[in-house]
Amino acid sequence: MVEALRGIVLHTIRYNERHNIVHVYTDMHGLMSFLVPTGSGHRARERMALLMPLSLIELQARTRPNTDLATMHDVQRYAMVGAIYADPVRSAVAMFLSELLWRVIQEHERNDALYRYVESSVLALDTMEEGVANFHLWFLFNLGAHLGIEPNMETYRPGYCFNMTEGVFVPYAGVSRHILQPDRARVIRVLSYMHLDNIHRFRFTRDERAEVLDTILTYYRLHSGTVLNSLRSPDILHQLFS
Repeated sequence: MVEALRGIVLHTIRYNERHNIVHVYTDMHGLMSFLVPTGSGHRARERMALLMPLSLIELQARTRPNTDLATMHDVQRYAMVGAIYADPVRSAVAMFLSELLWRVIQEHERNDALYRYVESSVLALDTMEEGVANFHLWFLFNLGAHLGIEPNMETYRPGYCFNMTEGVFVPYAGVSRHILQPDRARVIRVLSYMHLDNIHRFRFTRDERAEVLDTILTYYRLHSGTVLNSLRSPDILHQLFS
């Protein structure tokens, strides 16, 4: 079957000497895997340029029975995000987010709200003039709502701890291993106030930003059931946002 789709490129992995597997989050079928030819010629280079992390593409997808691998044809961008790839900071953010999305999105069904959120976020990253250093923190905090793992902000009270396992604020630490003390728990509240129109107003030192990211990733590990320990791109972000 051949079907016209839009998609957001998440990850590429070598399959064999002649093919890569490209993971794309699509508008109609959620996460899909495509078998894409490799090569060193002009067409191969053009194809790979279209399949950079977080590229917004439209394509003709051909699926076959009894296999999870589809093939793609007539690939082109439906929105240009050139600033992401021209700027090493935005490019590093894109690499990190695409890698994480590939690991945490498991569904192979249509999810319009999640697709629109990721798509609009990619466009925002491409065009924003200030606050790029905080973009990944804003994105991950709000992504949780689309994955069904958002913290319960209604339980927040000043001076409360945050129980990362339960996703709620509590008046005392208890016996859980994954508790944020009040000074760190307050950062979760701060993130809830962050929006694209004020993202540049939030100031973090290098160590503070790294600590916030590590906290969010720990929360994702606890709630997404996904192994994130092998993520390589956070280290790059820690170095860039010094």
